[in-house]
Amino acid sequence: MLSDENDETRREAWLGLIALTQVLPPVLDSHASRDSASTHYEHFVLTRLAEEPGRRMRLSALAAATNASASRLSHVITRLESRGLVERVPCEEDGRATNAVLTAAGAELVANAAPGHLELIRERLLGSLTPAQVEQLAEISAALIGSIDPARRPSDACESVVQAAESRVG
Repeated sequence: MLSDENDETRREAWLGLIALTQVLPPVLDSHASRDSASTHYEHFVLTRLAEEPGRRMRLSALAAATNASASRLSHVITRLESRGLVERVPCEEDGRATNAVLTAAGAELVANAAPGHLELIRERLLGSLTPAQVEQLAEISAALIGSIDPARRPSDACESVVQAAESRVG
C-alpha cells in the first residue's frame, strides 16, 4: 500500500497522465479528420513540412522530428502522396536520401486547418486552465520531455504551428 500522502499524490498524478494519454489522441484525430480529412499524425507531418525552408525535409529527419519509425512514416507519406499533398524527391545534397516535399495543395490544407487547430488548443484543451496552470503545464511538459528525451524541447515541433495559426486568425 501507499505509505504517505506524497505517494498518493504521485499516484494520482501518474493516473491522470495515463488517462490524458488515452483520451487526448482520439480528440486530436477527430479534429484533424474534420479539418483536414487526415489523422492527427498525418496533419503533424504536413505541418512539420510546412515549417521547413522549401517545405521539404529528408525522410529520416522527418521521421525523427515526428517521433516515428521509418516504416510508419513511409506508409504515411504514401497515403499523403496519393492525395497529392506531398511528393518524394531525391535529395540534392545526398543522392542516397529522399526528401518529402509539401505540395501547394498540402500547404493550403495546413493553412486552412490552422485556425481550427488553434481554436481546439485555446478553447477545448487549454481553455479550462487558469493562466498559472498553463504555465505549470508548460514547465511540467518541459521537465518530463527533458527527462525522457533530453535533446528535444516540447516546443520544437509545435511552436511555429501555433504561430502560423495565430497569424491567420489574428
